[in-house]
Amino acid sequence: MSFQGFRRDDGTVGTRNHLLTISTVVCANQVAVNVANNVEGVVHITHPLGCGHLGADFMRVFSALVGFGRNPNVAAALVVGLGCENVPAKLVADEIAKSKKPVQYINIQDEGGTLKATKRGMEILLGLSEEASEFEREKCDLSELILGLECGGSDATSGLVANPAVGVAADMIVRAGGTVILPESTEWIGAEHLLAKRAINEETVKKIYATVDKYISKVLSLGIDIRGTQPTPGNIAGGITTIEEKSLGNICKAGHSPIQGLLEYEEKPPGKGLYLMDEPGLDVESITGLAAAGSQIITFTTGLGTPVGSPIAPVIKITGNHRTFEKMGDNLDIDVSPVLEGKETLQQSGERILKEIQVVASGKMTKAEILKNREFAVYRAYQYMV
Repeated sequence: MSFQGFRRDDGTVGTRNHLLTISTVVCANQVAVNVANNVEGVVHITHPLGCGHLGADFMRVFSALVGFGRNPNVAAALVVGLGCENVPAKLVADEIAKSKKPVQYINIQDEGGTLKATKRGMEILLGLSEEASEFEREKCDLSELILGLECGGSDATSGLVANPAVGVAADMIVRAGGTVILPESTEWIGAEHLLAKRAINEETVKKIYATVDKYISKVLSLGIDIRGTQPTPGNIAGGITTIEEKSLGNICKAGHSPIQGLLEYEEKPPGKGLYLMDEPGLDVESITGLAAAGSQIITFTTGLGTPVGSPIAPVIKITGNHRTFEKMGDNLDIDVSPVLEGKETLQQSGERILKEIQVVASGKMTKAEILKNREFAVYRAYQYMV
């Protein structure tokens, strides 16, 4: 099985050929936007972070920016800083450069203000654009794909149909030698023992239980009742009654493959196969973590519908609720509700999803891409997962 991708100098394969401007700090956001808006084919990352971070919090923000720049879907990058922030543009650019891709940086203070920095950034991107245009799609094996799994706005059909169908596709990718990442560790509660049974070693078993215990302990220490956030009001309205039900549906996205290990947020998988990621299940933060970890494509199951996308990774929206597909068709890519109607098997739906993954990886645009949904948010180390 294969797809048409862009082979990078470090041996990885991209499903897209983006030029990317990366703001390292909130103060540089507008310049990053200005530059991107004035050069064709450029996408940008902006955020309210980049200054005043310490320790693990600094590393989360830094790793997210570097991970996006290193993602195989990015052909070249321009890092835009202010010049006095905690997350310096030069440091981010130097780390991205280790992926052997073209990358440069500017600081607004060094350039002499917004207008001069914008002009200089445009000049740099014109040069980077010429380098990026030299990449052409070529046949690539499915084993070179890292698929990220996400769900949000779930209802009863998510766990019954959409997630299991994605699980079929995920298993086929793993069997083909590819890599799959299941995040959303707060949505393993009540199902962690099922994941632990699939772990390939005792170390991973311990990490799975410790990750869930950490979250539960944090919530209890705050005296917070998580009902209303897990499941959410939308989940409950959609027919999900307990966190255990939500978790049992959630883990179906990962199929039945053995679990190779548990990654930290934004951590790149060290090998092939199925990996878990410790991440709170917040849709945009989760997608950001998956893309920073190297996912070139993401599937997103939803029962209620959502427009969320990513600046660099195509996000395929899948629903098992036909009414939602009709109502929010401009945001959704695949309807697997025929399984509920007895018109299609889960295996057939999973195969259909895999084919869509292959054609999207080869260049077909998703609804989120067409509508320019490019959300970006970092899960910070010291925020509470509630």
